[in-house]
Amino acid sequence: MTTTLITNIGSLVTNDPAIGDGPLGLVKDAAVVLEGDHIAWAGPAANAPAADESVDASGRAVIPGFVDSHSHLVFAGDRTAEFNARMSGQAYAAGGIRTTVAATRAASDEALSENVARYLREALRQGTTTFETKSGYGLTVEDEARALRIAAEHTDEVTYLGAHIVSPDYADDPAAYVELVTGEMLEACAPYARWVDVFCEKGAFDGDQARAILTAGKAKGLHPRVHANQLTYGPGVQLAVELDAASADHCTHLTDADVDALANGSTVATLLPGAEFSTRADWPDARRLLDAGVTVALSTDCNPGSSFTSSVPFCVALAVRDMGMTPDEAVWSATAGGAAALRRTDVGRLTPGARADLTFLDAPSHVHLAYRPGVPLVTEVWRAGARVV
Repeated sequence: MTTTLITNIGSLVTNDPAIGDGPLGLVKDAAVVLEGDHIAWAGPAANAPAADESVDASGRAVIPGFVDSHSHLVFAGDRTAEFNARMSGQAYAAGGIRTTVAATRAASDEALSENVARYLREALRQGTTTFETKSGYGLTVEDEARALRIAAEHTDEVTYLGAHIVSPDYADDPAAYVELVTGEMLEACAPYARWVDVFCEKGAFDGDQARAILTAGKAKGLHPRVHANQLTYGPGVQLAVELDAASADHCTHLTDADVDALANGSTVATLLPGAEFSTRADWPDARRLLDAGVTVALSTDCNPGSSFTSSVPFCVALAVRDMGMTPDEAVWSATAGGAAALRRTDVGRLTPGARADLTFLDAPSHVHLAYRPGVPLVTEVWRAGARVV
């Protein structure tokens, strides 16, 4: 198997304290050896072993590929008018999802698949090498199943979100919709998904409904994740921890009991600053969570309504500027934290045995992701040992 030495790396984020300094495992004047699709060695360039081929990083910083653990990419249509209204002073509410549901139902399979591919290409150019995406804009048995089938053509991290909102078809009978989501729809969707999710929020699903949906998903072999505590205080975070959900996503409105539950459980708090940016809502308090010992991930929440960005670097800059995170914490959360939210150990780090996913920055340090917001710093991306950007 061919080996490739990438040398002359100005600073290398490994996310392994055994290799370098601090939680980022930071190594200055570093090198990495790739063997096939995985990392064979990482450390100081002066100690690098020989390899079949060599690549000069020209002093650039190298970090793990970003792990975007929360997105909604199987959709059609546009919600520019809704965004424009919000920016003109109107408050955000979850009801706008219905607009995308109508457009998505009307779209062809080919159009939906190309939409997913388009936004994934966009994300890849910005350093994202692992991503999760959900259904949730079909809300019928047929449309949710085809959304997941299409998503599964692009990623292994597929989430069943039939419980995004109550389908407009069941507006007068939410209990019947929950029965559909936990019954016939789940049966049709489970073969394509790894995860089950629910929007546990006023205007969507309450705690009892969310428990029923997540429990039914677990019984079919799907692991829970939860849209929790985005718009107001509620039971979502506590339910996520109780059911050992991989992540509780949003976590904007938290009680002390919610923070304690996250700190004492294995559920990752996934923060989605693009949503707060795009809705002018209160920022999640990342500092509070980190100081309590909670594992935090950063993700884009890329969707056409409340967070239409595929840029993890943008979210890193927002987290540092407005959520109390240090640049080191934000980069860790966007890489290793995202991997933890997907319960993956093969991505989000540059250590022997990990998948060879690397992002090169036109900068001497990862700190420039926050220091130079909005600047396209990603110059090169490797995924599974192959250069793809």
